[in-house]
Amino acid sequence: PYAAMAESHAMGDAFKSANGEITIHPVSHASFVMTTPAGTIYNDPVGGASLYEGFPAPDLILITHHHGDHFDPETLAAIVTDDTALITNPTVFEALPEELKARTQSLSNGDSAEAFGTTIQALPAYNLTEDRLQYPPQGRDNGYVFSADGLRVYIAGDTEDIPEMRALSDIDIAFVPMNLPNGRMPPTAAADCVKIIRPDVVYPYHYREQPIDVFVEELRDEPIDVRVRDWYPPVDR
Repeated sequence: PYAAMAESHAMGDAFKSANGEITIHPVSHASFVMTTPAGTIYNDPVGGASLYEGFPAPDLILITHHHGDHFDPETLAAIVTDDTALITNPTVFEALPEELKARTQSLSNGDSAEAFGTTIQALPAYNLTEDRLQYPPQGRDNGYVFSADGLRVYIAGDTEDIPEMRALSDIDIAFVPMNLPNGRMPPTAAADCVKIIRPDVVYPYHYREQPIDVFVEELRDEPIDVRVRDWYPPVDR
């Protein structure tokens, strides 16, 4: 299955949930905004405050790791409000200014935290291939699994198709990366992993110049809704 490109970032994709709907708005690369009946989640917000104009202020910000395409202190300073909470991995936590540390929960792999009336679990995100082990190493960076108003969401972060990913089940919406040569997965490996975890909906993200058509074709005969969206508007190319 193939979903057409969204007409704009602002439109987003709406999904029925327990108490209304959640809406997913791809922003850029690995950054997206998710609105839910309980509040608004930003994932790995970078790129400056202007990219988030028109979206509700974040109630919760998730940050997977410290690389500049996932963690930008200047963007955080511009979008955080007095009501914003953050969840990060320990490396990002240590890099935060003190005023943000006070509102941040630091989660290592396997840890969990309560937010939005649900449990957010930090999963490992790392590479397996011998020449990519430093992009990233095991035990440092996070993916996240949580329930968004009854829909189970998996944000993989930067990772190859690790055993912890392949062991997941009952995922409604998954965000799966690919990006070479400095780690992550080629499209075929990403598709193979998606076939195992079988989410209802998958968003390929963090792909830059990778051939998304290959990923889509690999999943064409699977009962999985592949949501291809434009994570790289002209300003980012």
